[in-house]
Amino acid sequence: MTKEVAEGFNFEQRHGKDKVRVARVWKNKQDGRYYVVEWRVTINLLSDCINSYVRDDNSDIVATDTMKNTVYAKAKECSEILSVEDFAIQLAKHFTSFYKQVTTAIVSIVEKPWERINVDGQPHEHGFKLGSEKHKTEAIVKKSGALQLTSGIEGFSLLKTTKSGFEGFIRDKYTALPETHERMLATEVTASWRYSYESLHSVPQKPLYFSEKYLDVKKVLVDTFFGPPNVGVYSPSVQSTLYQMAKATLNRFPEISYVQLKMPNIHFLPVNISSKEGQIVKFEDDVYLPTDEPHGSIEASLSRFSSKM
Repeated sequence: MTKEVAEGFNFEQRHGKDKVRVARVWKNKQDGRYYVVEWRVTINLLSDCINSYVRDDNSDIVATDTMKNTVYAKAKECSEILSVEDFAIQLAKHFTSFYKQVTTAIVSIVEKPWERINVDGQPHEHGFKLGSEKHKTEAIVKKSGALQLTSGIEGFSLLKTTKSGFEGFIRDKYTALPETHERMLATEVTASWRYSYESLHSVPQKPLYFSEKYLDVKKVLVDTFFGPPNVGVYSPSVQSTLYQMAKATLNRFPEISYVQLKMPNIHFLPVNISSKEGQIVKFEDDVYLPTDEPHGSIEASLSRFSSKM
């Protein structure tokens, strides 16, 4: 928010355009393959336009319809495929450099997970299917060139059928949950990580650098959650697993300064069914009732001591 004083009051404001949907297609000249991205773009501008609020003077406002059109114009200008992070930075840089009134631009983008399809074991030239988890980013750019860049993933569903338990928690007269060292563990991960690049000039210029980094972080999260393929890794709680995933990310990537994870504990309840005639279903770590609510809510963040929050 832009903070100002208006007629004796503290006043904060920003304005923008929400959920601008854009798709961009490229054809690679070398291999003839098509590439596609679909982005949902949200723009917020911190600008010197207080007169529009208090004096009915709109001469300093960047119209939100103009912001929408700019998304499509900048997508058109991208002659080569680029990461969602790079597009967010380009948009934010445009608004802070093109308009003298704009002091800070905040561009948030969620990428829809279109994935190239395989036919007869071969990647299709122009065919795609919709995946599940979504790649997201937020670029905050100031007129000075200062940058804060965050990437992340949402809707990342993970499940393991064993190597999980929950014991030794507080018990009182309201506690009914039994302790266990054998249960299913399911969650839908929402992860955010902040890069340590603090200016536009410090951003790596390698093409698709952030797309590759996204896949690398995703792999670290998966490997830490599941453990080695033949034996796995035991999880004493969602909290413990979350911490290990965040720590592994910071240890693996020195260019990341901050990690936040939200991991709801999505319950699979043991099924035991009895009637007057006897037991119909006896639970033996095999039949469960999947649920999505209510669920446990667990989240935490981990950062380096040098990280600016």
